[in-house]
Amino acid sequence: MNIQEQVELLPYNTFKIRAKARYFTSIQSVEDFQSLLKNPIYKQQKSLILGGGSNILLTGNFDGLVIKVDIKGIEIIAEDDASVTIKTGAGEAWHALVLHCVAHDWGGIENLSLIPGTVGAAPMQNIGAYGVEVKEVIKNVEAIDLTSGHVKVFTKPECSFDYRESVFKQKLRGKYFISSVTLTLTKKNHRFNTTYGAIEATLKQQNTHPLSVRAISDAVITIRQQKLPDPQVIGNAGSFFKNPTITQPHYEKLKSTYPEMPSYPTVNQQVKVPAAWLIENCGWKGKTFENIGVHAQQALVIVNYGDGTGAKIWDLAQKILASVKEKFDVQLQPEVNVV
Repeated sequence: MNIQEQVELLPYNTFKIRAKARYFTSIQSVEDFQSLLKNPIYKQQKSLILGGGSNILLTGNFDGLVIKVDIKGIEIIAEDDASVTIKTGAGEAWHALVLHCVAHDWGGIENLSLIPGTVGAAPMQNIGAYGVEVKEVIKNVEAIDLTSGHVKVFTKPECSFDYRESVFKQKLRGKYFISSVTLTLTKKNHRFNTTYGAIEATLKQQNTHPLSVRAISDAVITIRQQKLPDPQVIGNAGSFFKNPTITQPHYEKLKSTYPEMPSYPTVNQQVKVPAAWLIENCGWKGKTFENIGVHAQQALVIVNYGDGTGAKIWDLAQKILASVKEKFDVQLQPEVNVV
């Protein structure tokens, strides 16, 4: 097991934050991780498991062991005329997996194109975009107990998926290491979702006919490239905040004052309100503060224009939270993991 010391983490986080790990290692198999569990450094240090680094904000150096997930592989484990079930290593890039599925005309995750990060982070966050969440196609999640090293396969119900949530982010946070994810995708009779956002308009603009897995993926990629900054160019972690849900009476009260406020109905008489709209209407969109700021095209995205610190970005996020709470009495929740 190769464990390095004082490793710069800038290449491993999409916010492009300069921070160092006291110890750093890469895991390429389940056996690697089980071996690591016996290492004295692992036993003596706090640890941070890192995938693509696309959903993390480092507010300083990490005085412990950073474990980079590099478990790769895409394997078909079951297939019939209508569907295919694939097992994917946690270290595979999520968008690369989507493109692989699109190339084979497997349906179910095309709306999740161009989401940064790794496969292992997908169930932890229950990633979602344009009307689709990854929980819809997950069959099970394989994870390793951080204490015993035993491998456990979690069924979909056992993952307790919710909006940007799972059991791995809540009850079992810090107790398991996700090693692979198994998805079941359609091979025919795809159920396309084109009603969310600008997908239909983009498909029409691209003169797409007939509708296909690839066409929707291409449309989503076009939309995301137009609205969201490329982490390779401008440091960011995508959407920094979750879209909040509020009660029906609260929504009606806000709607009477702000009739143009968009909303989406959810279960249990709750209403989902776009966090981007709330943030923009607090005047944050496009604001810059030295080398950090709020993106000019998408108010949900906080950006690092160069050499911004994680501490300053977190301070900006706190100010945004406070202003939304003060103006709308809505408490936003960060989607990004702050370390």
